Amino acid sequence: MKTGWIGLGAMGAPMAGHLQAAGLLVGAWNRGEARRAAFAEQQPAARLAESPEALAGDVEVLALCVSADPDLAAVLDRVEARLRPGTIVVDHSTVSPAAARAAAERLAARDVAFVDAPVTGGVEGARNGQLAIMAGGDELAFERLAPVFAAYGKVWRHLGPAGSGQSAKAVNQLIVAGIAEAVCEALALVEKLDLPREAMLELLGGGAAGNWFLDKRGRSMLDDSFDVGFEPALLLKDLKICKALADEAGFGSTVLPGALADYQRLVDGGETGKDISALIRIKR
Repeated sequence: MKTGWIGLGAMGAPMAGHLQAAGLLVGAWNRGEARRAAFAEQQPAARLAESPEALAGDVEVLALCVSADPDLAAVLDRVEARLRPGTIVVDHSTVSPAAARAAAERLAARDVAFVDAPVTGGVEGARNGQLAIMAGGDELAFERLAPVFAAYGKVWRHLGPAGSGQSAKAVNQLIVAGIAEAVCEALALVEKLDLPREAMLELLGGGAAGNWFLDKRGRSMLDDSFDVGFEPALLLKDLKICKALADEAGFGSTVLPGALADYQRLVDGGETGKDISALIRIKR
């Protein structure tokens, strides 16, 4: 399927790269010139579109990977009039379910299908084409997207009407935050007790405490290195979405209050680390 891509951040750029390798990418665009240049260097054969409007009228699928609700709305404002009937817009951003439903409604009026399809698996999953894709929205469009998802996903499931993918991502982020809290506290305690780091990483990872976050971020945390990963400000944004959904559902979480407070403190303190594992700095 002829696919256009908007959003070339840490996750979006490698995902678009996989589409290029699969022969599905018509063109890509990013509002920031630095990321456009970086993508051009990484994917010299890929076409960079001059604008999202130019891209939108030339594709069967328009894939988005932006940061937040206002970014999604801003992109749709620019491309909506150029989208042809029958086009599919698939949004891999993490936004609120309400934003996804609003996008689906406005595009349906133009006979354009919308699928909200946030992803999980980290930067490593994006680079390796091993993402899990949680989708809501038009089910027939979802089924047509299989060749696109196969380029960078290992599993994808349709979960219900528009917004369902975003609700599922909120659940995912609740787990991510809880694991991050536990692992960062535990490794800070390892340091406090002066236990041997390498041996502890091997033992913890090899037993019941083993998990993706410990495996991928444990050593870099102990080295005080936070250059690659998922930015704290983005997780904070996601947790606020999760909190709103939990409140709406009348659900009480013991994880969210602590995680929200910790990541708010991290962001307010000017943390420059590019990964949520920088949380260990305040756990110390």
